[in-house]
Amino acid sequence: MTEPDLPTLVFLHHFGGSARSWDAVIDRLGGAFPMLALNLPGFGSAADASGPYSVSAYADVVGADIRALGPRDFILIGHSMGGKVALALAARQPAGLRALLLLAPSPPTPEPIEEAARGELIAGWREYSAMSKVLAQSTAAPLPDDVRRLAIDDMMRCGKAAWTAWLTQGSREDISAYMPRVRTSATILSGTCDAVLPTALMREEVAERLADARVDTVPGAGHLLPIEVPDAVAAAILSVVDLHANPLRMTGAKASGLRVE
Repeated sequence: MTEPDLPTLVFLHHFGGSARSWDAVIDRLGGAFPMLALNLPGFGSAADASGPYSVSAYADVVGADIRALGPRDFILIGHSMGGKVALALAARQPAGLRALLLLAPSPPTPEPIEEAARGELIAGWREYSAMSKVLAQSTAAPLPDDVRRLAIDDMMRCGKAAWTAWLTQGSREDISAYMPRVRTSATILSGTCDAVLPTALMREEVAERLADARVDTVPGAGHLLPIEVPDAVAAAILSVVDLHANPLRMTGAKASGLRVE
């Protein structure tokens, strides 16, 4: 594709993350594409942004930010909470949307979080020990110190209202009735060691509800794919762009070491 034809890559972060959660992935893409990494209201540099913080409201904000770019093609790349927001926006069939890449997305059905765990997370807002525990439970292996510090710092910056709203409302929202309206192809990336949203859940509650979806797995990876395995995520992005350019080519997926299912 020539430069004017390149899609804009729009990145939506996980619960507790921020736009900078994508830094390592963006670095690996080397400026090859126009890119937009957003801070959802209540997170990152938008921690003080007012609500509402529902999935629909987040989709409104993301849609408006994309429209502000002007008319051009884009690919939505959503991780965990950002994946559910991406699905909600895709169901609206926005002009220019060409593909979805969903990294361990929160499903369109209510996310299976035990009530005790919800309570612990709500009570643990901005408590360093609680955030460290969440990070350890979300990754398959210890992170480098600098990456770990950044991830915990992002969680410590979250606004209380947005943090609580996702746990009590957003993660529980059921938007599955809208999934037949998703017309674009979706690639779902899942770590085989994801203890938060396992691969089986990705197949049953996400892929099977979409008309055109496939699941790719990253062996040995946990839930926080953009910071755990940025090389694999960057390769998956290149594969999706490659498919967008030519549906018959699969070189990106083969080169990345992903398992396509």
